[in-house]
Amino acid sequence: MTSPAPSPSNIILVIIDDNTGSLEMLSTALAREGLTIFTASDPEEGLEIIFREHPQIVLTDLVMPGLTGLEVLERVVDFDPAIDVVLMTAHYTSESAVEAIRKGASDYLNKPIPIATLRERISRLIEDAQRRQRASALENEMLANARFEDMVGRSPAMIEMFSRIRRVAPHYRNVLVTGETGTGKELAAKALHNLSPVSSGRFVVLNCSAVVETLFESELFGHVRGSFTGATQDKMGLFEYADRGTIFLDEIGDMPLGTQAKLLRTLQNQEVLRVGSLTARRVDVHVIAATHRDLRTAIAEKNFREDLYYRLSMVEVHVPALADRQEDLPLLIRFFVERFAAQFRKEIRGLTQRAHIVLARHHWPGNVRELENVLGHACMMAQGNTADVQDLPEYLRFPGRDTSAPPTLTVVPPNDSETFEQHEKHLISEALSRANGNQSQAARALRIGRDALRYKMRKHGLL
Repeated sequence: MTSPAPSPSNIILVIIDDNTGSLEMLSTALAREGLTIFTASDPEEGLEIIFREHPQIVLTDLVMPGLTGLEVLERVVDFDPAIDVVLMTAHYTSESAVEAIRKGASDYLNKPIPIATLRERISRLIEDAQRRQRASALENEMLANARFEDMVGRSPAMIEMFSRIRRVAPHYRNVLVTGETGTGKELAAKALHNLSPVSSGRFVVLNCSAVVETLFESELFGHVRGSFTGATQDKMGLFEYADRGTIFLDEIGDMPLGTQAKLLRTLQNQEVLRVGSLTARRVDVHVIAATHRDLRTAIAEKNFREDLYYRLSMVEVHVPALADRQEDLPLLIRFFVERFAAQFRKEIRGLTQRAHIVLARHHWPGNVRELENVLGHACMMAQGNTADVQDLPEYLRFPGRDTSAPPTLTVVPPNDSETFEQHEKHLISEALSRANGNQSQAARALRIGRDALRYKMRKHGLL
């Protein structure tokens, strides 16, 4: 084993080959500063090293006694799909090459391997691994500096929102929070409350879209015994319960017009009148209303009171959609993965690059709430320390899935002078040609995932 001094960017390579002479040659040829090399002549021993040391790269022979290189590949991918696995063999066939691609191999080298070629391929993987390490360290540092209350963001839109909340929180009485469904309007409301003079008081939430219309007034303002059928005792409303604190009225656009009029009176007079009572009660409540609707349109359609709108919207805080803050996506992914790893008691370190690519090209109509659900699913399904594409929900793995029969693809043996990369590029080009450019069909013809196909297309300059 070659053991250079460890460093923050140290990369671990495990080499598995039943030929001890090859092991010595490979470890000597690849030795370099910043690379720790472990070797094993038995594949089971090699897997034990992989599970213990958690390397970034594995270089394994294809044909070995006990376990084959493809079986080692499967075990490694199950353990951590982020590990780059390179297969090498003196028994190259196009069938084994396609199978290696399908199972997730990063490369496939035909023995005898020129030393210059081997060093170039491994150097490329080392650089990729170091780049991922630097990105991970930077994300950790940025995440630590990007948290505001329970929100995460470093994009200009989020920094502007955080600044607005800081300026508004010490002074507001009524605030309107706007934004699409799933953007985190309640988190913005909690931040306003936590930074306000009434932060020691209660934060009371009412989802206006979930309240039966006939019970709205009772929920907000309370009632007295006998005021209506079923009112068997006096009841305190949410405004009284939130006295000296904050009430958050989510989806205010769904509040009935009659209740809107009584809410306006409460905001103006800072007093409530329980249903069936003749005596008003004083309250001191800060009110935060939120909506995903365009209230000006609702006013024009006579579905929302204009005077209430102006009472609520003296100050407005807008929560941006995730599509408008795509630069925050890596931070949010790290934030949610850490949360779910702790919640599920699993040692999940993050997502593979392939999974990151899938998430980056999604449009996120459900915003941060959708991202949270997706990452919760991925962390729950992940079997190793890294969540991969197969751990994501099906609608992300197969967007716009085409259920028509995939085109047939005849596997042509490689030419004697053709390298694995050249043959792989030829197969992918042929599949795309037969599928008329349809990537989903081409992926099914190659028996690989669409994300894996796109990865290979980028690798060969086909995308």
